Amino acid sequence: MRVLSVLLLVLQTGVAMAQVRSVEVRVPRGFGYVLGDLLHARVDIALEPGTTVQQASLPRPGPVTYWLDLRDVAVERIAGGLSLRLTYQSFYAALDARRLEVPGFAVALADETPGGTTTAQAEIPAWTFGVSPLREVQPEKRDDPADYLQPDGRARRVDPEPAAMAALGFAGLALPALALLAWDRAWLGRRRSRPFAQAVRRLRKLSGAGEDSYREALRLIHRGLDETDGRRLLADDLPGFLDRHPIFRGEGEALARFFEASRRAFFGREINEARELWPWAALQAVARRLAASERRA
Repeated sequence: MRVLSVLLLVLQTGVAMAQVRSVEVRVPRGFGYVLGDLLHARVDIALEPGTTVQQASLPRPGPVTYWLDLRDVAVERIAGGLSLRLTYQSFYAALDARRLEVPGFAVALADETPGGTTTAQAEIPAWTFGVSPLREVQPEKRDDPADYLQPDGRARRVDPEPAAMAALGFAGLALPALALLAWDRAWLGRRRSRPFAQAVRRLRKLSGAGEDSYREALRLIHRGLDETDGRRLLADDLPGFLDRHPIFRGEGEALARFFEASRRAFFGREINEARELWPWAALQAVARRLAASERRA
């Protein structure tokens, strides 16, 4: 009879065993928990390829018992199966050291094949952990109740002078660095020597939605080119400009499109065609690249 019962059990659970190979519960430690501590558990479920967990079968965060809450459940796919990350919180006020049991649960699994969907259950076993009391149940008797209190701890006196001197030293180093940054970014009056940087700052104030804003943006690029070259720059002068300022040579093709868009916008009254040839986003991007090349120069 015993052999028969085992065979029947194998036949009944054959489908499940085809999907669930093993279930293993791992915890960082099994003892030393007190009131309010978080308990972390990892459940590794070895599965057949293609088997997935049904989300509705996972335990939901909330009270498990009157002294235990489930705080969080996370599912992670690992090689050869799934891993459940469980976070509990214990509210058991222990009066002595003892072991408590975290209830087990079942997780439903599904395996979709061309012949249909096969379901099974993975039984997560219960596990135990040790709790400890926060205080003695019956402390040593003392005449004065104040003797039960621990004396205040003494903190080492910290001299603030070294920290203050270090702060002053770093502040002294920061001021020259700030001055160099202001000089490099033209914050203190070098805007005329950085016409493209000034054009970028003014472009930020334009919306780019209307025709007037687009024409004004083209004028800003024209002014930047003129001030950089020290003369009025026309489309035919572009090759000479690039020879005199090789730092901008990489933007030659973009500047050629700029002059064509400018010609259509100001002389051909073809503002829509100009915007299609040189959109607002391209205009801003080229202006920023010109300002960056100008700063490197």
